[in-house]
Order: sequence, then C-alpha cells, then structure tokens
Amino acid sequence: MAQATFSVRMDESLKRQFDALCADFGMNASTAINVFARAVVRERKIPFEISSSKEERALNAVEELREQARKSGASEMTLDEINEEIRLAREERKKK
Repeated sequence: MAQATFSVRMDESLKRQFDALCADFGMNASTAINVFARAVVRERKIPFEISSSKEERALNAVEELREQARKSGASEMTLDEINEEIRLAREERKKK
C-alpha cells in the first residue's frame, strides 16, 4: 500500500504531552494518528463527542426548562397561551 505524508501543526506543549502519552501506550504519534483515522473511516464519524461547554450549558438549560414546563403543565400550552402569560407577567412587572 502506498504511503502518504500528513503534516499537522499544533501547540508545542500539546505535542510533547501527546508524544509522552503515546509512548506510554507503546506507540508513536504517527501510529496514534493512524489509529484515529482508521476509527473515523470505520465508524464514519469522529469516535468521541465534541462539544462546547457553552453549547452544553445551553442544552442543559433548555432541558431544565422543558422539565419545569412538564411539571407545571405549561408544556400543554399553545404558543398563543404562552405569549399571553408573558404579556401579563410584563404588565404586572411594570405596575411594581
């Protein structure tokens, strides 16, 4: 099988840490990258979750709101009913 060169730029400190960890696993960085590439091709996806902590917090907040809505019965409300509740709450806040 023909070989190809793959060049990657990364932070020097990260590279040192990666090399050391790969050595602990009994391989070099090139072998580790090949293992990763084979897993991506085999599974047709990145073999681990990639997420932003900001995105994760937002999704958790939405899920909490959904749970609160289920508990309070608000999940059964129509959009018009929800908007009316918001309007009434704003009017009440203005009065204070």
